[in-house]
Amino acid sequence: MSLLAVIDRMGASWTGDAGSFDDLLADDVVIEVPFAAGGARRWVGREEWLAFARPARAAFPVRFDRFTKLAVHETADPEVAVVEYELAGEIAATGKRGSARFIGVLRVRDGRIAEWREYQDTAAIQQALG
Repeated sequence: MSLLAVIDRMGASWTGDAGSFDDLLADDVVIEVPFAAGGARRWVGREEWLAFARPARAAFPVRFDRFTKLAVHETADPEVAVVEYELAGEIAATGKRGSARFIGVLRVRDGRIAEWREYQDTAAIQQALG
């Protein structure tokens, strides 16, 4: 699967079956969120990521229903792209809608995500969550 196809599948997974995102991950994936609320986070390996992500998803109060790919910037490295995107959704308990923008640096090798570094607009996320 190509880099651009992985980006499209990744976005679709966030608004549908979040577990399908996990199927895109290489066994030795490295996922980083340098500016996460509460401090930088880093997971090495698919299993380490899943140990965090599965319970976090179950407790997450927002259900995303829209992924908008704003821009994809291909780089000199054919495995790497910078993706600007927006996620929108609804807080299940209140029905309140919100959205936030993100930037991801994605490395795809052999049709799987080998590296994913996500930069979040934490202020927009906090505002959306109320």
